Amino acid sequence: MLVRTETPDDFDATRRIHTEAFARSGRDGPVAPEVALTDELRCTTAYIPELSLVAIAGSQPVGHVISTRATIGPDACPVLGLGPLGVLPSHQRQGVGIALMEEMIERVESMGEPMIVLLGDPAYYSRFGFESSSKFGIDPPVSGWALHFQVRPGRTYDASVRGLFTYAEPFDRV
Repeated sequence: MLVRTETPDDFDATRRIHTEAFARSGRDGPVAPEVALTDELRCTTAYIPELSLVAIAGSQPVGHVISTRATIGPDACPVLGLGPLGVLPSHQRQGVGIALMEEMIERVESMGEPMIVLLGDPAYYSRFGFESSSKFGIDPPVSGWALHFQVRPGRTYDASVRGLFTYAEPFDRV
C-alpha cells in the first residue's frame, strides 16, 4: 500500500471513501457530513495540501485523512485539527488507517507543527501518542466531546498553549 498526497484527480474517489466509510445503516437523505466537510476544507485558507493524504491499494484510493489549520486559546495559537479519516469498508481492519496516521504524523513532525488535535476513539488513537486534551489544558469546542477529544504533542509543543480549541470554519457549518 502506498500513502501519498491527495491530488485533484483523487477528489471523486475521496468523496466515495467518506460516503461509504461514514454511511449510517438505514439512513436516507443527504450525503455524510464528512464528504461536505472535506470538500469545504479544501476551499479555505486552513487547507494544507501536503496534509491531505490518500492510501492507494492496487491503483485505487481506499483511504483518506486530512489535517487543517486550527487554533487554541485567546491568542489563536496555530495548531492542526485532524479529520475526517475514512477508509472504504472493504479495506477496514487491514492497516489502511494506521498507514494514513503514521504518514500524517511523520509529515506533521517534519513540518515542525506543535500538535495535532482530534475527536476520536481513545482506544484507537492512543497507539499514535494521542492523549486526553484535558491533560494539556485544551478544551474541546463542545464540552460533551471531552472524553474523546485528544492531543498529540509535537517536538515544538509549548505547554503554555492552553484554552479553547477552534477547528477550521467549515467544521462549524457542516
